Amino acid sequence: MNAVNKAEIDSIQLSDGRVSIYQPEQAGLIFPYEKKKFASVAEERRHLKERLVAACRAFALQGFDYGFAGHLTVRDPEHPNLYWTNPMAVHFSQVKVSNLILADHEGKVVEGRHAINRAGFVLHAAVHEAHPEIVAMCHAHTVYGTAFASLGKKLDPITQDAAAFFEDHVVIGAEGGKVAVEIKAGHSVADAFKGVKAAIHQNHGLLTASRHSIESAAFWFIALERCCQQQLMIEASGCKPILLPDDKARYSREHVGSDYIGWLHFQPIWEQLVATQPDMLS
Repeated sequence: MNAVNKAEIDSIQLSDGRVSIYQPEQAGLIFPYEKKKFASVAEERRHLKERLVAACRAFALQGFDYGFAGHLTVRDPEHPNLYWTNPMAVHFSQVKVSNLILADHEGKVVEGRHAINRAGFVLHAAVHEAHPEIVAMCHAHTVYGTAFASLGKKLDPITQDAAAFFEDHVVIGAEGGKVAVEIKAGHSVADAFKGVKAAIHQNHGLLTASRHSIESAAFWFIALERCCQQQLMIEASGCKPILLPDDKARYSREHVGSDYIGWLHFQPIWEQLVATQPDMLS
């Protein structure tokens, strides 16, 4: 990759110690900051589960539900070979902390009363197992993302929003359109998830992954769906868009396409959900 190496983007710090130009230089202002230290593993686990539930509720607000399809996962902080996920056949709007399930990479539920989504296990478990640095992953059968996936191509850098995915997403053709219920299908998808935050699975839909948080994975999924919608609308107009030059698209991605920025974008969503849907924490 030209300019800044993709693997190093999220570790960049500004000269004053900030990790993003969006963090305020002026002290004392109200601004979301990450909680990096926890009193116990139990506290950290509760934190992760609450954010996973919030991501599911956010998907419900976005209309990302499609029957029982769609699965979000986050690694357990104590047992990295286990991951928390939403229960099978429970609407995103009804997911709460108490009905999450904990599963292993073989698809066995080790905590929780609900069944696991077979396709979710095949895809997500394979990615988590192949990439220990990936902590969270999202997938849903959305209208625009699924439609765009049928084209078998990447997003173009047509806007600043789309530039967030410039050189940071892939198209996966393997197993495209074939329901992912066999283990080998998961391995084909996992192989493609090296150093990127998003994938367009041909004839299937969108997937996002984060090496930072479930909040980041969830927001970038929401953003990717919007970008697919925008590009489809532009292409339907018959007009040829003006693309961002590579250097400008890359610059935008480095400043507004990181895992940290994805986490930051999710914070107002989290606050809205806590205020309007407190039952999610039960």
